[in-house]
Amino acid sequence: MPASFHFRAVNADGKVRTGTLSGENDKEVARELRKQGLTPVYVGLEQKKGLEFELPDLGGGRRKDVLFFTTELTTLLNSGIPVDRALQISTELTEKPQFRMVILDVLRVLKGGRTLADSLATHPKHFSDLYVNMVRAGEASGSLGVVFDRLSEFEKTRDELRGYIISSMVYPALLSLVGAGSVLVLMNFVVPRFAQIFEQGNIPIPVPTRIMIETSHYVQAYGPIGLGLLAVAFLGFQAYKRTPKGRLWWDGFRLHIPLLGDALRKAETARFARAMGTLIANSVPLVQSLSISGAILNNKRMANSLHGVGLGVKRGEGIAGPLKRTGEFPPLAAHLLSVGEETGKLDQMFLRMADVYEADTRAAIRRFTSLFEPLIILVMGLIIGALVISLLLAISSINEVAI
Repeated sequence: MPASFHFRAVNADGKVRTGTLSGENDKEVARELRKQGLTPVYVGLEQKKGLEFELPDLGGGRRKDVLFFTTELTTLLNSGIPVDRALQISTELTEKPQFRMVILDVLRVLKGGRTLADSLATHPKHFSDLYVNMVRAGEASGSLGVVFDRLSEFEKTRDELRGYIISSMVYPALLSLVGAGSVLVLMNFVVPRFAQIFEQGNIPIPVPTRIMIETSHYVQAYGPIGLGLLAVAFLGFQAYKRTPKGRLWWDGFRLHIPLLGDALRKAETARFARAMGTLIANSVPLVQSLSISGAILNNKRMANSLHGVGLGVKRGEGIAGPLKRTGEFPPLAAHLLSVGEETGKLDQMFLRMADVYEADTRAAIRRFTSLFEPLIILVMGLIIGALVISLLLAISSINEVAI
């Protein structure tokens, strides 16, 4: 017997439509919605509350302090404490004076008659548009505590993944730095002393030692010039990266670096999916969700591709097909979203996709470091080993002359 299912779907203009539709199961209802030119976001027996609203374009940033602030506010609001009182308590709990001033200013604007979302929007460097519009959704639907709980989880997950990536790359970077420093010390201080001994004593120089000494002379003579040129090239490249064309090229190049590019692509996919799942679950229109999620991506090449996805959604093509056509996201992402559209569980599928690619990112980082670290050790070992052998040959030749 057909049952009545509640649904939330997106039309060609990116607006959210809600209602009920009869069907044998949720998949049949989702298919019927797609026939009507709608992209199903939720289909279920229970009504999912939400409110449609328009969101501005993106901007803003994120700070680690925001995570602690969000966690504190979640606890206070879910305990039934009014918003203004919760903000006042947060100022007392915040240890950093600068961020305390931010919260006090938010509280001042709130008491002036503005909404909490608008008050937070006065500090875009701390509260991103995603954050602000999630709060606006919570205020409109009367579920501010639930929204802050989701924001807390969202910020915590992003921070954990970012922290894992950074901590995983610290050791290889430190290893490279120490190895390069050791070589420079040997070439600038140790090798020149041996060269003086050979020059003063007219001692025959073994070929490996001669090569090492000549290299040391070049490093001493042209090293500062080389470092200066490298510094100029680095600064020039940084300036080029700040241009739209340069940033797009660099972000595309990074995605094709062996092993590391795969990890970066999966990390960005996880970031995108986590933001989309959080926004759609709070009734943010799909097109606006794509715009907001694109703005929080670090890779501009992947972010720009979402513009075409938004156009596809407006044409009634859904999100899975246009996302697949970009060629910037892993193939599995489009398949997962296709299932989400068919079942009317697009928000849940985005969150599941985020879990999948966060785990894949960690695995890809482990693969990269497991190969990169031995490679660095091998290269540095060969270089330092060659220097040591050359020095030993030099000492041996000195002993032979002495005999």
